[in-house]
Amino acid sequence: MKFTRFEVNGAVHSGVIKDGAIKQIKGDIFGDWEFTGESFSQDEVKQLAPLVPNQIIGIGANYVPVKADLPHTLPEIPVFFFKPASSVIGPEEDIIIPEGIEEVKFESELAVIIGRKAKNVAESDVLDYVFGYTVGNDVTAPQFFHNDGHWTIGKSFDTFTPLGPVIETDLDPFQVKVEAKLNGAEKQNSSIELMIIPIRKMISYLTNVMTLMPGDVILTGSPAGAEMGRSGDVIECEIKEIGALRNTFAVARESAKTV
Repeated sequence: MKFTRFEVNGAVHSGVIKDGAIKQIKGDIFGDWEFTGESFSQDEVKQLAPLVPNQIIGIGANYVPVKADLPHTLPEIPVFFFKPASSVIGPEEDIIIPEGIEEVKFESELAVIIGRKAKNVAESDVLDYVFGYTVGNDVTAPQFFHNDGHWTIGKSFDTFTPLGPVIETDLDPFQVKVEAKLNGAEKQNSSIELMIIPIRKMISYLTNVMTLMPGDVILTGSPAGAEMGRSGDVIECEIKEIGALRNTFAVARESAKTV
């Protein structure tokens, strides 16, 4: 099932994409919900990020270029970081390049959406706590990284976490490829098997540190091939079973003129 959020006539709604149309729903997608009977064509609405996250957790440096490079021993402590919910945008929205720099990095990723409260979950049970999956773009300004390795500022600017276009609940996450095209040219195309920390292990580890809640988003890492984008460049992050997440880079002053 493909869940979406959309705006029509100035109001924001949730919906399910079915038979080529958006069927409006009401209620909690993580609990009880029902169809309202309203239906829209996709060209009638503005599609938004498919959820407002509770929190966003990213994992860094989590892919190798080829399977032979996978380490025999996994890191004892994976590299995790937080991104603010205020950094989330949806499909077709501009990624704003901060003032003082001319380019930022795109990072196409599989994003996991938690659907149930999760604490101390065994690896074998992790998928029971997953609601679904979407495409994420962990936009990064490495120019703001701290010399000692602190990443927070460089990943926290407004518009730095595009998500979408939908949450797909019927997905085998171990059979997908994470792709990205910059101005139509392929830059990323890797299977999930090139992850260093596998999905089950990373989520289980997190639940032994913190309680995960419905609406938490986990960005699972970006494959080799991520590059810098400049104003006017178009980035399309895609997982074919979910869809393509398309955004355009813009500098801050250009965005301000359109407000």
